[in-house]
Amino acid sequence: RRVYRSTTHVPRELGQIMDSETFEKSRLYQLDKSTFSFWSGLYSEVEGTMILLCGGIPFLWNLSGQISGRAGFGPEYEIVQSLVFLLLATLFSAVTGLPWSLYNTFVIEEKHGFNQQTLGFFFKDAIKKFIVTQCILLPVTSLLLYIIKIGGDYFFIYAWLFTLVVSLVLVTIYADYIAPLFDKFIPLPEGELKQQIETMAKNIDFPLTKVYVVEGSKRSSHSNAYFYGFFKNKRIVLFDTLLEDYSALNKEPAEGEDGENEETKSKTKNKKQGCKNEEVLAVLGHELGHWKLGHTVKNIIISQMNSFLCFFLFAVLIGRKELFAAFGFYDTQPTLIGLMIIFQFIFSPYNEVLSFCLTVLSRRFEFQADAFAKELGKAKDLYSALIKLNKDNLGFPVSDWIFSMWHYSHPPLLERLQALKDAKQE
Repeated sequence: RRVYRSTTHVPRELGQIMDSETFEKSRLYQLDKSTFSFWSGLYSEVEGTMILLCGGIPFLWNLSGQISGRAGFGPEYEIVQSLVFLLLATLFSAVTGLPWSLYNTFVIEEKHGFNQQTLGFFFKDAIKKFIVTQCILLPVTSLLLYIIKIGGDYFFIYAWLFTLVVSLVLVTIYADYIAPLFDKFIPLPEGELKQQIETMAKNIDFPLTKVYVVEGSKRSSHSNAYFYGFFKNKRIVLFDTLLEDYSALNKEPAEGEDGENEETKSKTKNKKQGCKNEEVLAVLGHELGHWKLGHTVKNIIISQMNSFLCFFLFAVLIGRKELFAAFGFYDTQPTLIGLMIIFQFIFSPYNEVLSFCLTVLSRRFEFQADAFAKELGKAKDLYSALIKLNKDNLGFPVSDWIFSMWHYSHPPLLERLQALKDAKQE
């Protein structure tokens, strides 16, 4: 916050990268985000502490037991009670988080020109997300609890294998079946850009099957790109806000189009947003570098090793009655509550350390992916794309090094540009 407040002029090394108007806009945007993050984070800590001090968890568990009991399920139906508890807990979390989400979307993002949603679209989206989450969360949790119950001494191995299968299935079906419930995905039209993407994918043996454009401009003017899929069935997804030629934000609404889609706002920008085709290819060269260099596989391996360790430690700790007593459970030791206590609270310090290590690794991967794009001859285009995306997303290029080291999974803009600069000049 000190950096955001005090750095009011464009530093000399940024003189040719960012104009003073954009610099000031990005400074104010990040300052507002920092303020929001502080207060929402403080509220979250206070809420969590009050829930613990006031016995909110055992209260909600007992309430869940009463509700399931009225439905004819007694205390022996622990899994049913656990699902009621989970439903009530996620509903409580959604309701208490709603004002913060509304403020972030319709005050901060609106103020700085990123929000494209109407209030009706926002609530419809929130309800849909909650329903879809429950449809996935409740069945998966019930099966996990059942596996833990019947798994015997080695239940942690079966529980880990189950979560591994679930995560792989969700990754596989997410973009094809879940994401389209919220956003419209259309195949990238035939043309020069599609041909160039297919050629680049072929040159590095990336098994590309489809390229999609997602209408990200319906909810926000932030931009992104990603790939997904396993083995020989990989797809690339480009946000329309990334593409200068396809972004709805760069187009004047056609005559009579104003009333066609009342869910989203029509906000025509004064200047073009997004990247040219060559810059889009450079961004994709970076993303495909993550695949070629095995970063995706490495992250999956690290994630699953950590998951196995957590389940093993859970198996060691689940029999400790004093853990349950510390959280107000003196007579019962429900499995779901044990999972919550151990994974959310006991592992909290470990998770912070792990998160920092993964952040360091992520930054290393980002530099390597940039270097891969550089080897493809995309250094110049990636250089200009990074500057454009930073401006479009109002990223502030000056950061406190300690804060950056702990929180930023991507290296600061200047560091990435410096690494690309030599190749660009060559």
